[in-house]
This record gives sequence, structure tokens and C-alpha cells, in this order.
Amino acid sequence: MFGAVFLCLSWLMVQFTDGELDYTSHGQGMQLQGDFSIAGLFPLHYTDEPSAGLPALGPCDEGRTNGHGFHLMQAMRFAVEEINNSSGPRPLLPGVKLGYQMYDICSVSASILATLDLLEQQSHSPPTLERKGDTDPDYDNSQRAVAVVGPDSSSKSFTPAALLGAYLIPQISYEASNEELSNKFQYPAFFRTIPSDKNQIAAIIQLLVHFKWTWIALLGSDNSYGLQGMQSFSKEAPQHGICIAYQGIIPSLRDDTIKIMRNMVDNILMTKVNTIVVFSSKTKLSGFFPFVVERNVTGKVWIGTEDWSVATLISGIRGIHTIGTVLGMSVKYAAISGFEDFERKVVEASVQQSATLQVSNGTISPSNDCLQSTDLYSLAKNNFSLEKYDIISSFNVYKAVQAVAHALHQALGCDSGKCQRRRVYPWELLLWLKQVRFSLDNTSVYFDRNGDPPTGYDIVSWVWRGTDWSLRVVGSFSPDPITLIVDDDKIEWHGDTEHSRSVPLSICSPPCPPGHKKLLTGQHICCFYCQACPAATFLNISEPTTCQLCLPEQWAPPKSEQCLNRTVLLLAWDAPLSIALLLFLATCLLMTSSSAVILLLNLNTPVAKSAGGRTCLLMLAALTAAAMSSLCHFGRPSPLACILMQPLFIFSVTVCLACITVRSFQVVCIFKFASKLPPAYDKWAKNHGPEFTIFLVSVTILLISVLRVALNAPKPSQDLNFYEDRIVLECSNTLSPGSGLELAYVSLLSVLCFSFSYMGKDLPANYNEAKCVTFSLMVYMISWMSFFTLYLISRDEFTMAAYVFAILFSVLAFFGGYFLPKIYIIVLKPQMNTTAHFQNCIQMYTMSKQ
Repeated sequence: MFGAVFLCLSWLMVQFTDGELDYTSHGQGMQLQGDFSIAGLFPLHYTDEPSAGLPALGPCDEGRTNGHGFHLMQAMRFAVEEINNSSGPRPLLPGVKLGYQMYDICSVSASILATLDLLEQQSHSPPTLERKGDTDPDYDNSQRAVAVVGPDSSSKSFTPAALLGAYLIPQISYEASNEELSNKFQYPAFFRTIPSDKNQIAAIIQLLVHFKWTWIALLGSDNSYGLQGMQSFSKEAPQHGICIAYQGIIPSLRDDTIKIMRNMVDNILMTKVNTIVVFSSKTKLSGFFPFVVERNVTGKVWIGTEDWSVATLISGIRGIHTIGTVLGMSVKYAAISGFEDFERKVVEASVQQSATLQVSNGTISPSNDCLQSTDLYSLAKNNFSLEKYDIISSFNVYKAVQAVAHALHQALGCDSGKCQRRRVYPWELLLWLKQVRFSLDNTSVYFDRNGDPPTGYDIVSWVWRGTDWSLRVVGSFSPDPITLIVDDDKIEWHGDTEHSRSVPLSICSPPCPPGHKKLLTGQHICCFYCQACPAATFLNISEPTTCQLCLPEQWAPPKSEQCLNRTVLLLAWDAPLSIALLLFLATCLLMTSSSAVILLLNLNTPVAKSAGGRTCLLMLAALTAAAMSSLCHFGRPSPLACILMQPLFIFSVTVCLACITVRSFQVVCIFKFASKLPPAYDKWAKNHGPEFTIFLVSVTILLISVLRVALNAPKPSQDLNFYEDRIVLECSNTLSPGSGLELAYVSLLSVLCFSFSYMGKDLPANYNEAKCVTFSLMVYMISWMSFFTLYLISRDEFTMAAYVFAILFSVLAFFGGYFLPKIYIIVLKPQMNTTAHFQNCIQMYTMSKQ
């Protein structure tokens, strides 16, 4: 019989209009009268959905019997009878009897019609309503279901959830896991005792991450369960670095879909994935796996959802033990005490029944063909085996009935030991259902704000001993917080060869070595080449395709995964090299200061006068200042140190060179040019020409230095370019045009000084300073040429020390070449520091010229 759902809907609408619906079509044991009734929607038969897409409904009892649905229905009957027969000190519903009415929902159409039938009951008012108030103890609640348990799948739940939600009738599903059903705006009265697919997707992704499987195939059944699962998984997977190489939708097995399924298997093999996630219902998947076996697919890892990974409908497929390793999700196992004995008694009772069907609660109504009746005892005679999967799902049904009972307990005020006799509206029960919280066999039962239970999953693995199949729990998953525990040693990996027992790989490209970025070769981030990150860059784990630049103050060698702080180069005060230089400085200062004291005490002696008299004290002061300028090179540069560093030394050396130049010029003029230009020299000498010349030369370099500092003042700076792994702390504008002008000025003065000194090479010994001055200038120039050469190739601590050494060595060169011979004569050769000795030297020079 093919009765279209639209015809049945029309018939139901007529019944709504007339206010009548003959609902007496209940099979034996499928209905129980009570004070409050709970409706149960269970798949007692398998029927094929129409291929044309029309919502047609055939007789459910003409389909194949469903043992799993039978166990689910029995769990509800068991729970109701257990609550009704409770005789403990604190019964759950004292004085109240629960009833039930069962529906066989063999298809989506059957679930919709069953829902409409329940809604008709809600709108049908009993005759007693006009005579008795709602609080009358005799008011009959049994004609209206206060809650609905079921259906078994997401596909069958969407329409019932929307219809029941419109009337705020609580609905608790035991196997519908689709994430969309958690939307309280669309399905305000929907609850479930099975975890949402949101948790299942999180568990699968965590399992893939745990085994580092990033290159996978994704299959889903052609229904809301599979399609929604695939969609949600596809959104979440890329956030965890998982690439989906191939996606396929598993259709129902028909003649016109066989080729599609075979193509799906070929595509899986072409992508060379080793891990396949299958988000499918067991009924549709049972038609697909035979083609996997037919294609001789082996060595793969199949990740299954809770609907099929523990189902014997799949494990019983011929040859399926060859496909590889199967890991799956399973709702956490919990047994119902006394349930197996209850089912055994039902089977024994069915055997005692006569061949003639005796209907205890009514007869099949010929006018209601759209709702088929089922005989409980006829189903029980099949003696279905009770598998672990059946026990898990039956416990979900058991929890659903217990949750309704606990909500009624609160609604009827049963805490006092006796329940009120009054009507309970479904919307009222809905409010209490949101607040229930109780325990069953150490399992906490409550619903979150989305109507979902806070339970997780067991991770199960298929175990084969030949063709004998069993399940093994190898781990667990908890959603809050997200926690995955897997015992890898418990998993038996089935590879392509008998000796392949290690965890299989499922990647597109092998991982890159440390410090190598990924160069993508296509649209998937899992397929790439590896390229080493260059120096001064590092590979950030969060962005594996880009080598990021280090901060300016950091560096990184090639192939680095992190940046390192650069070494700061400075001449620390406490460094051994610095201590040695400071001792050298102290020696220079001691020499210049002691020489100044000696010259001051012997200022009127011939040697002191020949050296320049008071000008010598100025030269020693300048050398002392030049030596002191070296202190600006120790420690971290400061603004004041940068300003004084070069100008102080340049000015001091200029003063010293100016004094030597003027003194050499004077000596040369006296002995060689005085006779040729007597008026000019006498006028220059008598009008303080030497002092004025020294002052003019010194002021000129001072103005140059001040102008340079004013226009572009040196500041503490960091040279980050000279070394890639170190920072040079120095002053800016070290080699600026202004400093070049200063250097050129000093160089010109040095040339003049050398020229005048050299011109006096044949003068008397007491006045002949050509050799000493030449030596001093040569040492001075060589030291600075050496430093600048070193500065161009190195900027480390040794170069900084070389700078200080060049300063001190220049001071020492001038002191040793000009003053040391004179101090030697004053201190150790006093007989040469007499007027007679000097006159004798001059007389001998004069005689040699004649």
C-alpha cells in the first residue's frame, strides 16, 4: 500500500476540524493506561524511503523487523514499570501511575504522522472538562502525552521537534545527535540523552590530531545526519591543520547508485589517503561497504561515528574484516540493572501466546491506515540478541523516561511523600525538565541550556580474530573541558602486510625540518615543499608558510624557530681589557702631570725656554685633556660623552700641534730666515705673534667642532647592520662630513708641523727636534691609520679598545717625542741645562756654516 502523506495529513486535518480522531489502534503491550502518559517513538521495522522523493508511507509491519528498535521500546516499558512498581522508602512518583503509548516510526513519514496524532490528542478536550476544574483529582491526564521519547535519528526528528516545540511539548531523543537540533529558537522543547554531534566532531578531530593524520577523506550519508556532520566537520578540520582530500556522499543502495559508490571507492584510492572519516547512518553505510570489500581496499584507517561504529549491521558485512583498522565513537557504556531479565520474561510470555492475536487495549482501527499497529509479542518471538550497542542506546531511553519522571516529581510536589492530583501541562513539565539533575548508576543526568547531556564518548576499536568480531575500548573523550585519552597499545593496527603493526601515516607531505617554511603546492595546506628560513628570520609555528623577520634588537641563524637577543658590544668598565687601558691612561696622566711640575719648577732654564717656555705647560695640558677624552669610550654612550668624544681630542691635539708648529717655525726663522726678513719676524715676535697664531689655529678648530655639533649633534646610537648577531653601541656621525673637515684640518696642521720640524734637521742639537717630532707624528699617524683600517672591518670590543689605545698612544707619542728628551736633560743631565752649554752648541753650529 502506498498512501501519500499528504492524503493522511488531509485526513488528520478533517479529524481536527471535527474534534475527533479514533486512536484505538494499539497493539498488544504497546499501550499502558496511567495517570500521565508518555509517548514513545521507536523504529520497530525497516522500510525503504520512496526513491521518487515523495513523502509516501507504506505499512510499517510489512518491513523488516528491527531488533535494535525492539530493545529500545522494551527499555521504555522497563523504565515505566520500574517507576510504577517502586516500593522503596522514597518512591519517585508515589500514588501516581505512568502510562505509555508506543508508535512504530519505520520512516520519516511515520514519525511525522505519529507526531500529528499526538498533537490531535492535545487539542481534543474530554467531556469532563466542562464539569470539573483542572485541579479536580479525578481529571483524566492519560489521554494526553505530557512528553515524547524519541525518535531514533536526526532525520526523523526535525519535523517532530518543530511541531512539538510549537506547543512546548517536551521531546527527548535517545539517538538524534544532529547539532542543529540544539537550536532552542527553532526547537525550544527538544532534549536528548545522546551527545550532540558537535561533541562527536570534536572527538574525531582530537583523535586525528592525536595520531597526526592530516590528509583524510570524508564520507557522509545522504541524510541530515551525514550531511550536517560533514558540513560541521569541514568547518572545524582546517582550524586544526587537517586537509580533506576527498568528500563523498553515500546514497541509498539502488541500481542507479551502484556506479556512484564504486566511483567513490576509486576516488579514495586515487587520493592516496590512509584515513577515512565516515559520518554516516548505519543503514546507508551498510550498502556502501560491500563495494569497499569488492575493490579489495586494505590497510586503511576508518573513523566511525557512534551510529555505525558499534553496529553489528556493519560488522556483519561479509569480508569487512579486510578493510583495515576501524576506530569509532561510542556513547559511554552503562548497563540497566534487571533489563535482561525483563526482556527474557517478555520472550517467555510471547511463546505462551496463542496464534490468534489478542488485543488488550483495543483493536486495529480499519479507518486509521496511516498509523500501523504492531504486536509486541509477535516481535518478541524473534528473540533478538541484546548487543552492547543495544544496551548503550537502551540506557539512553531509560534516562529519558527517568528524566520525565523526575520532572513530574517536581511538578506534582512529591517531595512531601505524596504527589498532588492535578493536571500538568506539557509546557509546565518543560520548565521542570530543564532543571532536573539526578544520578543513575554513578552517571549524572541533566541537560545544558541547549538540551544536550554533558556526556562524552568511549573510543572503541574493532578487534578481529579471524572473522570473529568484538569491540575494545581504547580511550575516552570528555567535552568539558575537551580531553582525549587514548591507549595506543590497545589498538591493533591492520596494515597492508602482516608485519605492519605501527601507527599508519596519513599525510600529504612529510613534516618540514625545524626552521623550514612550507611552500604550498596546491589548495591544501597539507601539501608543500620545504624551504629553509634565511638568517635574521624565524619560523613561527602559527604561520608555517612564512619566515618572519626578527626584531631589530634580535637575530637568528638560518633554519631557526626563534629569535635570539643580540650581544651588545661595548667597552665595559670592569672588562679586563678596559682595566688595562685605564691603567695605561693613569700612566699617561701621571707622566704629563709630573712633567708639567718639573717644567714649571725649571721654567727659566735653557732647556725649558728652548722647548717653548710657558707654551710647554699649555701643550701638556692639551695632552692631558686628549688622554682624558678616552674616558668617553667606556661603558654605554651618553649624550654628553658623544658630544665630547671627538671634539675634545681633536681640539687638544690641535693645540699641541699648533704649539709645536709655531715653536718649530720660530727656531727655523731664528737660524735660517731671521737675516732675510728681520723686520717682519721681529714685528711678529714682539707683538705676541706666536701666542696669537696658536690661539687662532685653536679657535678655528674649536669653531669647526662647535658648528658640527650644533648642526648635527652626535647621539648614542645602535649599529644593527654591521653584525647580524650583535649590536654595536656607539655615537652617531662618527664619519660625518664635519668630522672629515676636522680630520683634514688636523692633517694639514700635521703636515706643516712636520715641514717646519724637518727644515730644522741641521740645527744645533739643543734646537734640532726634527727627528723627535717626525717620530711623534709618524707614530701618531700610524696609530690612527691602523685604527681606521680596523674600524672598517670590525666593531667589536677590541676595536673599541683600539680607539682608546690610539688616543693614549698618540698622547704618549707626542710626550715621548717632544717632552721626554727635555725631561731627561732636566732631571738626569743638568750639566746640559746651562747657558754656557747652549752657547757652545750655537757657536759650533755657526762655525760649521762658515
